[in-house]
Amino acid sequence: MTGQLTVAGRTVLYTGAAGGLGIETSLAFLEAGARVVAVDNDPAKVARLEAAAAEAGHGRLLVRRYDLSDLQGLRDGLGATAAEVGGFDIVINNAAIYPAKPFEDFTIEEFQAVQRVNVDAGIVCVQVALRHMREQGFGRIINIASVTLSGGWANLAPYVQSKAALVGLARAWAREFGPYGITANAIAPGAFPTDAEKIHPDPEGYNRFVLERQAIKRRGHPRDIANALLFLASEEAGFITGQTLNVDGGWWMD
Repeated sequence: MTGQLTVAGRTVLYTGAAGGLGIETSLAFLEAGARVVAVDNDPAKVARLEAAAAEAGHGRLLVRRYDLSDLQGLRDGLGATAAEVGGFDIVINNAAIYPAKPFEDFTIEEFQAVQRVNVDAGIVCVQVALRHMREQGFGRIINIASVTLSGGWANLAPYVQSKAALVGLARAWAREFGPYGITANAIAPGAFPTDAEKIHPDPEGYNRFVLERQAIKRRGHPRDIANALLFLASEEAGFITGQTLNVDGGWWMD
């Protein structure tokens, strides 16, 4: 699939690029000929991404370890990086934090902290990228939402709220930026076996729970997300905007 889609020569700004879904999708974009500016602040994960890219022989990876909760620092850092690489053609807002506990135990400050990383940082990324996208008449914005938005998960209220915000932003951006040749969409992954699942006390029981609800009876793999991202980021997806694509094995069909 990667050889059939035109992302070669594009520069991708990808937050959370070294996470459970990020490494494989970053490598897929590199394999397809794109440059990836990987924004991640976890040293161990960044090292794994850099090692994987080096092993695959990809030299178009640029890692930036920005603190996404520091919005002004993020804006300044991305501005300098954009000047260095000539602007961002594709923005993937993927980074997220997901504290879990009953709703009444969350403070307003904790809700705001999740909003800051999961949503506000993505707004900054798009604001930095927008001028270049408009000038060239091409841009792709992809927000990573979640199956929890459809399911309304208990004990994850700030996270679910943040994912709803990303879907709303994708629709607003689609409407506002469409005249400039810029599309904005969201992808809602299902339950993928990543570090995020470690919050569940019974992993085997959760695995059964997922498979019972999916139409496709296997767990998702990062390549499933990579394929969807590559398509929505490509020139071939230029007439698709304002949409949310569920990549969840047929769990939710709304």
